[in-house]
Amino acid sequence: MSTLKIKIPEFVPSLFGCKWRVSQADNYQNVYNPSTEEVISKTPMGSSEDVEVAVECAKNAFKTWSETPATRRADILFKYRSLLEDRFEELSELISLENGKTLDEARGDMRRGFEVVEFACGIAHLSKGESLGQVANNIDGVTMREPLGVCVGISPFNFPAMVPMWMFPLAIACGNTFILKPSEKVPLTVVRLGEIFMEAGLPDGVLNIVHGGKEIVDAFCTHPKIAAISFVGSSHIAKYVYSLGTSHGKRVQAGGAAKNVLLVMPDAEQDATLRAIMGSAFGCAGQRCMAGSLLMGVGESAESLKEGVVRAMDELVLGDPLRNEATQMGPVIDFNSKERITNIIENTKRTGAKLVRDGRNGIPEKGFFVGPTLFEHVTPNMSIFSEEIFGPVLSMLNPKNIDEAIQWLNGLNYGNGATIFTSNGGAARKFTGDIKCGMVGVNVGVPAPMSLFPFSGWNDSFYVDLHMQGTEGIMFYTRQKVVLSRWDNMYQRKSGW
Repeated sequence: MSTLKIKIPEFVPSLFGCKWRVSQADNYQNVYNPSTEEVISKTPMGSSEDVEVAVECAKNAFKTWSETPATRRADILFKYRSLLEDRFEELSELISLENGKTLDEARGDMRRGFEVVEFACGIAHLSKGESLGQVANNIDGVTMREPLGVCVGISPFNFPAMVPMWMFPLAIACGNTFILKPSEKVPLTVVRLGEIFMEAGLPDGVLNIVHGGKEIVDAFCTHPKIAAISFVGSSHIAKYVYSLGTSHGKRVQAGGAAKNVLLVMPDAEQDATLRAIMGSAFGCAGQRCMAGSLLMGVGESAESLKEGVVRAMDELVLGDPLRNEATQMGPVIDFNSKERITNIIENTKRTGAKLVRDGRNGIPEKGFFVGPTLFEHVTPNMSIFSEEIFGPVLSMLNPKNIDEAIQWLNGLNYGNGATIFTSNGGAARKFTGDIKCGMVGVNVGVPAPMSLFPFSGWNDSFYVDLHMQGTEGIMFYTRQKVVLSRWDNMYQRKSGW
């Protein structure tokens, strides 16, 4: 089925300035096809020396790129957008190969990243300042937004295209230069995105790519010539990056984990709600920070809701997305993730929750597969209620009413997303007003915002106030300068006019 024509390198290259190089690292991490367990490439686990080289390339490029007119930067972004559109299917298949998600999910991954590039094409308008003439007697006030310098991004495995493209297109559009460290598990898509950006005419050194683990991250957080850091990953690491980076004077935005709820009221439209639940809970094998992992059926409607979900789970087709067109859910990313999730399933059985559907059964022999799993009789004092699983495991609760559901959800440390399914406007209004999280859906399974709006996690789901995407992304990658000018009659007389 696959038409993938990209040549996969034996060793993933890094990009320093204008040159693609295979790093002389002491060790490498395997890149797998999660559907087959085949090793398809190797990622170099680079060192702080790689960061030094990349920073110097980016710093040198910043001198001219920051002075390049916004309209010229937009020209390159428009070209990049066009090339991405031409290579859309090629890139989607590459995402599916190294991540394991279905082709439709991979296309969604690409499309959401593509939309950020499209948004960044309007940088000449987006980065305009404000002005007020005669702000005081003979004084005019003007604000302008200027780039920060060398910025870096650290992206996760679950969205090989979208999350990196939340970062580098906006940063570069704003006049910064950028160093990107993709997840060592899925580096191939980022390398291809970099190649295409260079093809679009991006000057040497504006985008750099390094690979590695903690040593690279620590070097980013402490390097004196790096101005800003964007990160997406676990809350534990997000907090670490935020603390270390800000203590070294850097601007940091760090997205972390989540525990998102799907609240189903008795008056919800059944078929549409069921489709939304399945997509939210099991799309991308549950490996996304907007996955609906807590299902709350209010009152007596919970039993029929459970039965519908179980039927849909039984019909879900697992498989290799590039070999079977009928595949509806792919594998998790690697063996460690599979083992971690299956251990959670086993341990949760001992807490009193009832295992209604066990995703450890009926899975393909090869590949890192965990099938869709459902627990019921989950309560807020169980670890499965409060801890992110990052896999295809759905926990079902049965609150008496909407007030109890909101109370349970607001007790969580996270604050990414929540959705209510209802036909009642009053219930929807109460839910959207009272819930304590950054992204809320009404009859929408995954309330992740489009590129025009910020990805607005709260609490332990996001550290810092300026989020990714939208105008907040522009604000994060620029700093504001205020200019006050005074020209009164005295200067007019001296000038002789």
